[in-house]
Amino acid sequence: MQSDGHALLLGALVFLATAVVAVPIARRLGLSPIVGYILAGVAIGPSGIGIFHDPERIITVAEIGVVLLLFIIGLELQFSRLLALRRAIFGLGTAQLIFSGAAIAVLTHYAGNGFDWRASLVAGLALALSATSIALQLLEEKRGLSLPYGQRAFGVLLFQDMAVVPLLAFLPLLAKGTHEESTFAESALHVAIIVGALILIIAIGRYMLTPFFRILARSGAREVMTAAALLVVLGAGTLMAATGMSMALGAFLAGVMLSESNFRHELEANIDAFRGLLIALFFMGVGMSMNLGVVLANAPLLIAGTLLVTVVKAVSVWAVFRVSDGTRADAVRSASVLTPAGEFSFVLFPLALGLGLINARQSDMLAACAAMTMLLGPPVALIGERLARRLERRPADPPKEDFSDAHGSVLVVGFGRFGQIASQCLLAQGLEVTIIDNDVEMIQSAGRFGFRIYYGDGTRLDVLRAAGAERAQVVAICVDRRDTADRIVAIMQANMPGVRLHVRAYDRNHSVALRTQGVDYEIRETFESALSFGEATLRANGIDAATAQATVTDVRQRDLERLSRQLAEGEDRGPIPIEPEPLVPPERSARPLNPEAEDVLKHETEFSS
Repeated sequence: MQSDGHALLLGALVFLATAVVAVPIARRLGLSPIVGYILAGVAIGPSGIGIFHDPERIITVAEIGVVLLLFIIGLELQFSRLLALRRAIFGLGTAQLIFSGAAIAVLTHYAGNGFDWRASLVAGLALALSATSIALQLLEEKRGLSLPYGQRAFGVLLFQDMAVVPLLAFLPLLAKGTHEESTFAESALHVAIIVGALILIIAIGRYMLTPFFRILARSGAREVMTAAALLVVLGAGTLMAATGMSMALGAFLAGVMLSESNFRHELEANIDAFRGLLIALFFMGVGMSMNLGVVLANAPLLIAGTLLVTVVKAVSVWAVFRVSDGTRADAVRSASVLTPAGEFSFVLFPLALGLGLINARQSDMLAACAAMTMLLGPPVALIGERLARRLERRPADPPKEDFSDAHGSVLVVGFGRFGQIASQCLLAQGLEVTIIDNDVEMIQSAGRFGFRIYYGDGTRLDVLRAAGAERAQVVAICVDRRDTADRIVAIMQANMPGVRLHVRAYDRNHSVALRTQGVDYEIRETFESALSFGEATLRANGIDAATAQATVTDVRQRDLERLSRQLAEGEDRGPIPIEPEPLVPPERSARPLNPEAEDVLKHETEFSS
């Protein structure tokens, strides 16, 4: 028993050490981390140094990572987002999958060795999918996500992620022709069971999950929310698996049902850590399961097949984008980033093998071909960018960022009194604002007035990322506690230094500290309201409006000059608390109204803004 525990610990250490070494090397070579994981798996698997000899067991556990990935994809599929990209998703996405899949299937059937029509169809559909992680990385490096071609390519990727679920359901139906025909009653019963399970998942997700998470959030125990998120994902997956469908389908449906929930970002953050680790384990398992002997024995055929698949896929994508009113340059760019085979091809090939649609040799060959298209991804994208620039006949300068049509550009952290008023200005101009808070009662109350507020802890990096902090133009930190605001500022500056920070300051000392940290804008929570209050009081004492306004402007300017001076002094003396001092000294000293107040008055005659 103890030796088994030591073996398990040693295996975990080998996995972690290999991943830590493989990913930086892959990054340095300009490759996707997925490629690094696959090559690392080849190195430590049966075809490599042979540390692990049973990759099937590892892949079985790691497939939970794919299930979690489908859940997160479902969380991202909000109706408003689908509506904005509906043409790219359902028009371009459908056309790309059909044309690329058909072209690759025909190529495989006539050029491959022993591929019947079912095996060719599996190869075409799987290789027609594109690697979301690689494509998004390439688009971000070229600053293409904000450009029209990047938006359309993203829509195609989104459709492919959605199409994985029906593809997983389609393969068992495709295999039915190889088995004995079942009776009509048995088929009808099976369909009824599947439909019943789907209705049950949708009903639970629609009416029970949000109240369930609201109750758990009130407990304040973060680990309970994480356990509940895993329970929902694995529970929905297990229910679908019991009906003969895939676990991924159930997880996807659960994610879609929660995509409009206030707890969406919190769930995504809790799941993401597990998902990332298990996905890494999955691709390392894929690498370990690759038969290096088959790959080396068929190296010329594999190289030729990989090049043909890349060319056929690029031409198909280019044609679809060109016909849909895209420019020649944008069609070339889109085709170049969508050529690598998708992550889910490594899910479809083992499933097809288990269903008898392809044999073991074909599975090894197709998996190796998919991995090699991933290796070709970055150089193909580079060639495509150079060709696109030549077609545009302009210098090879990076495209300028255009945020004129950007949505969701502001992330508001904290929706108390201050955050509510600040967000009104943003919403009045039609900005699509993301708001996160961890007060369940306040979220429930604000929801009755139509606000979309997500439950989440703003002091967690994973929650900030899930809420879109990296994509926001401004992160408005409106929390009412100084230490909380400082933690969020530190997290943002350490991990997302390019995002503009607007911060609610607690007092003058906090303002100076925030300016020292280099935030883009800060304001004391009571400063402007106190000035407005003072102006109204001046006018109530008979002072005309112009004089009262000029007085307030003068006080504001004096305060700004004093703040700048204190900031400069702080750079010399270090982080010493600022002594309060009045802007305008009183003309006469205060006198106590009763002797007992004399000692207290010594401490209360100092003024602070």
